[in-house]
Amino acid sequence: MKAETQCIKNNLGLVCITTSDAVRYKTVTRKRLLSFDEVTQIEMLRALYTENVARVEKAVEFCVANEISLYRLTSGLFPFSDEEIGANILTEFAEPLAETGKKALENGLRIVMHPDQFVVLSSDSEDVIKNSVKILKMHAATLDLLGQPRSEWATMNIHGGKGDRIDKLVDSIEKLPEEIRTRVAFENDEYSYSSNQILEVCRRAQVPMVFDAHHHICREKLDDYNNKSVEDAFWAARATWKNPENQLVHISNGREHFQDRAHHDLVFEMPDVFRFASWIEVEAKHKELAINKIKNEWLFNGQERQ
Repeated sequence: MKAETQCIKNNLGLVCITTSDAVRYKTVTRKRLLSFDEVTQIEMLRALYTENVARVEKAVEFCVANEISLYRLTSGLFPFSDEEIGANILTEFAEPLAETGKKALENGLRIVMHPDQFVVLSSDSEDVIKNSVKILKMHAATLDLLGQPRSEWATMNIHGGKGDRIDKLVDSIEKLPEEIRTRVAFENDEYSYSSNQILEVCRRAQVPMVFDAHHHICREKLDDYNNKSVEDAFWAARATWKNPENQLVHISNGREHFQDRAHHDLVFEMPDVFRFASWIEVEAKHKELAINKIKNEWLFNGQERQ
């Protein structure tokens, strides 16, 4: 076994919201917003942003109070901020967002993001790639307003998109603006990019790989998280991070059976190698309840807490 820092209790990450009402966000659909005149649209977005700025602060406070040191910020935090109307309004909230981001940094809370499936940098369509970069710029702008570093610490994790386009994907990554390029990471998936394929992308483009153990076992049709290929993929992914202590991995369990792609409410099985993971995002439906279950039943496994 490689000599690495063992995972500690705070390094389990909360994804977006809580099962309780403690962390929730407001949103609005495009159809609804566009049904109003521009003046009303501005009023609606300003009210929504005001509410969500306050809720981000509450999310930071929740994580700090509950000894959670990684938080995935929702991609829908500031809807339409990739458009001029939203971007202009969002600048009005620069001061409170900076204060919230400062609080996160001072408390060692790592903030990351996971842009949605509309980001496809491997597309054959330049318009799709252009729109993907636009979406990524929106996420980068949010992290900038929160004062998060332009580094792998503030990871913006995405999937490879259209399969069998490794050269295209690498080329698109190399052309990304600095505020994105310095934060972007890529995750293996069940369909388009296996762990080995996304590893090749990350090595060539010199960006980090986020290893998702459940995607891996579904893709490879494995029946055990301790299959050697899981361990191999974990250590290979770690080598793509400039600072290995920033390595981020994902865990979830299948809802109905081991290889079920749908996520279970909780996590019952973990790869043994994840005891050496620096940061683990818990992608289970019951959010903080799943985190607490892992802490209490797996992470320390009866050992004295650090």
